[in-house]
Amino acid sequence: MKYLVAFAMTALLASCGADGAPFVPTGGVGVSVGPNGVSTSTNVGVSNGAVSVGLSF
Repeated sequence: MKYLVAFAMTALLASCGADGAPFVPTGGVGVSVGPNGVSTSTNVGVSNGAVSVGLSF
């Protein structure tokens, strides 16, 4: 559910760039293996070049 809300907020922010450079959505998924097992990470955000806002899970 958190991912759906974060994606919806990112899409909302990306669609509201009225008078400036458009906001571009960004995202990524990571998987790492170490001595403590397998861990995953996810990040989503928006950027217009000068300003970036993001969330990491």
